[in-house]
Amino acid sequence: MTIQGTMIIGHERRLGTAGSIKAIDPSTNTEMEPSFGLANSDDVDDACELARLAFDTYRETTPEQRAVFLESIADEIMALGSDLLDRAHRETGLPMARLEGERGRTMNQLRLFAKVVRDGHYLNATLDSALPERAPPRPDLRLRKIALGPVAVFGASNFPLAFSVAGGDTASALAAGCPVVVKAHSAHLGTSELVAQAVQSAARKCNMPVGVFSCLIGDGRQIGQELVSHPAIQAVGFTGSRQGGMALMRTAAQRHQPIPVYAEMSSINPVFLMPHALTNKTAQIATGFVDSLTLGVGQFCTNPGLVIAIDSHELDQFLDAARTAMQAKAAATMLTPGIHQAYVKGTAQLKQVAGVTEIAEGQAASPSQACAAQAQLLSCNAPQFLSQPELRDEVFGPASLVVRCASLDEMQTVAESLEGQLTATVHATAADYDYVQPLLPVLERKAGRILFNGFPTGVEVCHAMVHGGPFPSTSDSRTTSVGATAIDRFLRPVCYQAFPAELLPASLRDDNPLGLARVVDGALVVK
Repeated sequence: MTIQGTMIIGHERRLGTAGSIKAIDPSTNTEMEPSFGLANSDDVDDACELARLAFDTYRETTPEQRAVFLESIADEIMALGSDLLDRAHRETGLPMARLEGERGRTMNQLRLFAKVVRDGHYLNATLDSALPERAPPRPDLRLRKIALGPVAVFGASNFPLAFSVAGGDTASALAAGCPVVVKAHSAHLGTSELVAQAVQSAARKCNMPVGVFSCLIGDGRQIGQELVSHPAIQAVGFTGSRQGGMALMRTAAQRHQPIPVYAEMSSINPVFLMPHALTNKTAQIATGFVDSLTLGVGQFCTNPGLVIAIDSHELDQFLDAARTAMQAKAAATMLTPGIHQAYVKGTAQLKQVAGVTEIAEGQAASPSQACAAQAQLLSCNAPQFLSQPELRDEVFGPASLVVRCASLDEMQTVAESLEGQLTATVHATAADYDYVQPLLPVLERKAGRILFNGFPTGVEVCHAMVHGGPFPSTSDSRTTSVGATAIDRFLRPVCYQAFPAELLPASLRDDNPLGLARVVDGALVVK
């Protein structure tokens, strides 16, 4: 497979004609070959219409067929070998070890959803027998979940593999039975083309319908809006800025037929340091915090951008240890020139807010380092934080703000003031549990994942994971974009009343040919 600057539309590789763009090497801020042709409205329509035509065929493929398709995508990505990692490294500046881990995570996601499909629990197969003697009589009722329809997926800037062309949104949508049209992110065009070719190859090998997958390259605003507006598209998966997510949500809501947008957008992931934990594990917590803050140059949606603690001698010791750890951190290349510029602007604006002081900086970038970020640790007191809403805005990168509270009650007030978050972290010992108990209900209302004595960077791909949260961390707090239940976003229930046995879907037949665990007359029946 080679990078030719083309899009994937069904089984076709197509060169866009609406202009061209080149990927950027952020380490040198220079363009990379080749040029990529940009999609026009006809390309969007072709991809969406192919997806529409493929939908009814694809959604009724057997669980085994879809599982094999997902596993084949993982195999095809792995077969790209070092070409994929080399290109991703050049386009993002991310180290090879990180990219190898992300490739593994991408394949694990695909294989997890293959297992989810085979298990069949996502169908929620439910049977209620007829009760003809009851007054009034009850008819035979059966329920399963079916796919929503074609899904538009937007590749994320910070994960060129795991949240991009064949990332979690694509994997969960394909698992649900939804064809996918991806809008590739301009930050990693060559990486996206290679992965798109891998998905296309798997679709061919598995005899999937032609429109099951397409990948477009184009202007983010124009093509993105056209994609979400297209009547064939029935749901959207997005990871990116609050501004971008909100724009897609408005477009989706204004359609003749509104559709759901599952957008992961903005989170500062507060870390609460309880008094006894600070006393007993000061250096350990400080080192772990700085490592988490600077991991991946702070370009994780779960980056710990806020620390909340009681103003005390122990907090001063924590900050001294954090300062030492941060001063050892070298400046590193961010994903794109635009992200770097936004980080520099964001940290400068934070420093100008009244009452905000600088605690520590990482090492400065050298003159030869393009788009390199210097880590920043800042501080303010709780009244300043509560009175200035801009201090609650996300700064995407290795920057964090420490909020000094006068009391546990003030810490609670700060927690109540926060917007919705992907994560909230608590560092505590058993001696702190009485302090933590009243805080937990607040954190449950504010976050999708609550951690104890750890740090939020690192999102496990498994059945129990929740990578979502109240607005603005996501557009729908009832869902997750990582983990087995991510498939639920792209399903809806259908009830079959008094159906002839010959016409029932396999998951609802009396003989249960798929061998599913089902709820029958209110009881779980495992075949």
